[in-house]
Order: sequence, then structure tokens, then C-alpha cells
Amino acid sequence: MADSQLFEETFSITSLNAQKYDRVSRISGTSSSNETFFTLDINTELYPCAVSDRIHLVLASTLSLDGTKDDGKGWRDVGRGEASLADMYDYVCHGKIYRFEEGDGEMIKVFISFGGLLLYLEGPYKRLTPLRIDYVYLLLKKS
Repeated sequence: MADSQLFEETFSITSLNAQKYDRVSRISGTSSSNETFFTLDINTELYPCAVSDRIHLVLASTLSLDGTKDDGKGWRDVGRGEASLADMYDYVCHGKIYRFEEGDGEMIKVFISFGGLLLYLEGPYKRLTPLRIDYVYLLLKKS
């Protein structure tokens, strides 16, 4: 895991709820180690998912391959032909970490908003502590 990659895990989707919105579903899953759980609102028109799909989820502080900071440069300002972390993933969002909560024992809960699409992560304190920053990129691909 590179310095810019704050969290990385493979999850198996355990539930999918598409009842509330036309193009957005709320997916939930469990990590392969059964230590971390997530719930994510995802645009299923752009990134279709199904129960039992395995997805690789990364939260990163920058899209630069060398880990350098964005310096106010957004993801849209990446030059043509310039490689980035986003090139290796199918679904990429930028969002704000807005809340942490202590869980049971060594568990912690992290809440992130990607323009209204929410991510809830619950897992071991040691794994999720690097997320104590303001903004992150969410990167997903099927595995």
C-alpha cells in the first residue's frame, strides 16, 4: 500500500438496496478478513453491482502515482496522457470525511460523503486511523 493509499481492502457485497432512487443503490459488504464492514451509496448506472460481487476498495489522499499532494489541483486538472491512480480503477469519487465514532472495543466508525453519496466504514481502530484527514478519493474495481 503506497503512502497515498490510506485504506485498502477487498469486500464481498452482502446486500443491495435500490428501492429509494432510480440510479443509486446502497450496497453493504464484509471484508475478506471479516474485520471490516461497509455501506456505500453508489451510482449503479455508472458502476453496476450485484450481491456476492467482490470489489476492491481503496481510499487515497491523492491520485498521484508517486504520492505527491494535489496542491489544489483537482482530479479534472490531470493532464492528458498523465498517468494517475484513477487509471487503474473503474469508479472514482472525491469526498469529505465528516465524522468518526468510537465503536465497540477496538472498533471505529468512519463516515464519508461523496457529494451526498455516503460511505460508512466500521473496522479495527488501527486500520482506519489513517483516515483522520479531511478529504479522500474513493477508488473501486471488481476483483
